[in-house]
Amino acid sequence: MAISFKQDHELALAAAREAGAIALHFFRGDVKSWNKKPNDPVSEADIAVDTLLSERLSGARPDYGWLSEESGCRPGKTTTQWIIDPIDGTRAFIDRKPEFTICIALVQDGQPVLAAIYNPASEEMFDATAGGGARLNGKPIHASGHASLMEARFLASRRTFERHGWLARTAKADFAYRNSIAYRMALVAAGKFDAAISLTEKSDWDVAAADLLVREAGGRVTTADGVPLAYGSETYRHPSVIATGAYVFDDVVDLLKTRKP
Repeated sequence: MAISFKQDHELALAAAREAGAIALHFFRGDVKSWNKKPNDPVSEADIAVDTLLSERLSGARPDYGWLSEESGCRPGKTTTQWIIDPIDGTRAFIDRKPEFTICIALVQDGQPVLAAIYNPASEEMFDATAGGGARLNGKPIHASGHASLMEARFLASRRTFERHGWLARTAKADFAYRNSIAYRMALVAAGKFDAAISLTEKSDWDVAAADLLVREAGGRVTTADGVPLAYGSETYRHPSVIATGAYVFDDVVDLLKTRKP
């Protein structure tokens, strides 16, 4: 990694921690929230965190582009761009569930080169650098080496598996859920689950940081059809996302190919 990106990595970690303190202030007190559109909540904490991150990150790197769920896109003077989700898992945040994360990715030429994902409620700081590995609270992490689909640990809806007729191939599997997709992917990177599966559309800000984290931990991240993700397009959208340990990846993709319309 270039020296400038090492400095950006330190900048991102410091900004994530500062943003986390703001988020916790609202999380432990009263927070106003509203819907941007039906079933799409946002809170005053999202806006406050977004403002802080913009000041810290864009303020320090004015030539970089900017993309955030809450403040949109600002073009930069380079092919390097911050991609931000101030609070991923806003619904959990509003409901006082400690399942939300602050997500910071730095993307160059369509691929993330550094990531910081912070859950201040659980004091979990996940980070990664391209070619430099992935960490949780400063200690290296590795995705699961488990290879059995039958007994896998899924961060996914059991009801979805039942609907698509997948339970026969996963009869002894465990199912769990976390509201933040970035947090789900981070837990896969840490080896605590074998796969996180979302068959609904995701945006760049939801998954860019977690994508790098999982891959640097030795896992795989693609769409449900096995296509790698790229970032910074005009749509910012991905039809689905899966994150798995390397050894169960092929079986998960094979399973998902049988999904019903």
